[in-house]
Amino acid sequence: MKSTLLTLRRLSVMVVATLALTIAGLAIDPAAFAGQGNQHWVGTWATSPLLGTPGGFGGPSIAEVSNATLRQIVHVSLGGEVLRVRFSNEFGDEPLVIGAASVALSGGGASIVPGTSTPLTFGGESSITVPPGAPALSDPVQLHVPPLGDLAISLYLPEQTPTMTFHSVGLHTTYLSSGNVTDDVDLPNPAATSLNYYFLTGVDVLAEKKAAAIVAFGNSITDGVGSTANTNGEWPSLLAARLQGRHDLDHLAVLNEGISGNRLLHQNAGPNALNRYDRDVLRQPGVKYVVVLLGINDIGFSGFFPTEAVTADEIIAGHHQLIARAHELGLTIYGATLTPFAGLGPPYYSDAGEVKRQAVNDWIRTSGEYDGVIDFEAAVRDDSDPPMFQPDLTVEFLHPNDAGYEAMVQAIDLMLFKH
Repeated sequence: MKSTLLTLRRLSVMVVATLALTIAGLAIDPAAFAGQGNQHWVGTWATSPLLGTPGGFGGPSIAEVSNATLRQIVHVSLGGEVLRVRFSNEFGDEPLVIGAASVALSGGGASIVPGTSTPLTFGGESSITVPPGAPALSDPVQLHVPPLGDLAISLYLPEQTPTMTFHSVGLHTTYLSSGNVTDDVDLPNPAATSLNYYFLTGVDVLAEKKAAAIVAFGNSITDGVGSTANTNGEWPSLLAARLQGRHDLDHLAVLNEGISGNRLLHQNAGPNALNRYDRDVLRQPGVKYVVVLLGINDIGFSGFFPTEAVTADEIIAGHHQLIARAHELGLTIYGATLTPFAGLGPPYYSDAGEVKRQAVNDWIRTSGEYDGVIDFEAAVRDDSDPPMFQPDLTVEFLHPNDAGYEAMVQAIDLMLFKH
């Protein structure tokens, strides 16, 4: 009798959970699903927050939001039926008041697909106050998200809010509109547009147990500088598309944790890579693989900041730290060779800096410290003049163009992600 009652109780819980999933906009208890079957949380999109200094070089183009809605477009890698959204007030010095938020399928531009707008809640509440320095994670909600689909995440900020926590190179248009219009299908007259992300750091999906995330960890060349905005032309997005084209690899997500100007060892744009590694890589939901493309700014910025000049050995020591910390958690980590920069000229480029770049690349290729190597340099260099980019693959001899990013991603052996 006890066994029959227990079975009935379990069936009742499953029925209630299934009914909850059918109600659009209702927050879902993650424990009711993550513990059943073969499912766990995996990041499908992410970006790295940094400090926004309004009016400063590279600062947020929308310096402040007050009684207005930010609609931000993200391009996911892995699809799913249940998702949650991550926000951050990491660099804010005042509480961040989120008055309302929603997620929907993007309809292109500032519009959303009718009938898909789903309110986000936080502990069952429609609003949340995020303390300075803290992140916020929404409750799970049901929404069918196709692989490589676009989501529109709308965030209503009722109070005067400086955009202290942002991401500088969003490469997707963000729209600002007055009032709480989080559920509006169209935003016909946005007050402003931007290519930054604001307070938004991630989207996770509930996925099968074998699903996992690849984190692309780097600087502007990972961020996608030089690619065409709103086309998903940066190499992490192109890698996600290649993986989705393979039935044996379409369970893998790709998270872009690049920050333009970022350095491995010193502060520049955002925290140095060793500082932000736990936040941006090791704690990502479902992470299994890491691809590191870092060090060129450590070399190049030595010309601007001589007191922060580094040796090749110091850069290599930084890579050792990334490898050790990944292996400590059982992650597989790949090193990507540093791409050419000679055509940029001084003070960013110098012959001494080129010697350092070659030394770091030689170590990445031959030391055996990384679990594998992705040779981005070989994919884009001018073989007739190896310190140089192929002219048709770059915008200014440092950053790839769309064709350059395509060449880089085609150089990745997908079997690296077959374990």
